[in-house]
Amino acid sequence: MQLNCGHRLLDLSRPVVMGILNVTPDSFSDGGAYPDTAQAAARARQMVEEGAELIDVGGESTRPGAAAVDSETEISRVVPVIEAIRASCDAVISIDTSKPEVMRAAVAAGAAFINDVRALREPGALEVAASLEVPVCLMHMQGQPRTMQDAPDYDDVVTDVAAFLGERVESCCRAGMARERLVIDPGFGFGKTLRHNLLLLNNLHRLTEFGLPVLVGISRKSMIGAILDRAVDQRLYGSLAAATISLMKGASIIRTHDVAPTVDALRVVTALGAVRK
Repeated sequence: MQLNCGHRLLDLSRPVVMGILNVTPDSFSDGGAYPDTAQAAARARQMVEEGAELIDVGGESTRPGAAAVDSETEISRVVPVIEAIRASCDAVISIDTSKPEVMRAAVAAGAAFINDVRALREPGALEVAASLEVPVCLMHMQGQPRTMQDAPDYDDVVTDVAAFLGERVESCCRAGMARERLVIDPGFGFGKTLRHNLLLLNNLHRLTEFGLPVLVGISRKSMIGAILDRAVDQRLYGSLAAATISLMKGASIIRTHDVAPTVDALRVVTALGAVRK
């Protein structure tokens, strides 16, 4: 399976690591860590050297309670960083946004992948994403980022998430998007309790039945903290365990803050698969 990202084809027959680059003051783990374009671009190059093939640039925090930002602010944060990364390395750049205006500006600047926590449900997002002809990751989220953890509730979380993602895939296809450009993400931590997250992780293989790449973003998240009783900066080992499980359950793309150790962990899993063949 390959994902056409314009200047590069991503080979998804092996695990692909997506490095997280938040250029925000308030993201839950790395907010404020890269206050200027040069530092952000340097961090992107470091992650590429460590083995990341995708760099996910975000200009608005979606953690619970984070303040919303307008399109202009988000564009001013991400576009210079995308341009700097594009000029200095060959990684596929992803834009982490739900706003159609930001999608358009980011792709014009050099992004070749859209990662949308709202699965193209914002007004105009579906039409703009279809017109841009780049791969899109559709994520499940119950509620809105500011309130999503207030009282998450499902009849059956795995069935409900799969049904939502299936509907969004069909909506994208009806809008003219090529199915082979779509990626799905169960949305760990987005409107889900610890039990919901664990059920999704244990049943992640069910999402592979769509025949689409599955992206998992579980790095340093609160579910790891809840299991281990660890602060955000002490969740590496738990995140590596979750990434390893995700790959063994069928994930193709792992989104992480910690690229080098994640690449090592996934190589071990890949080696095991090669022996089994």
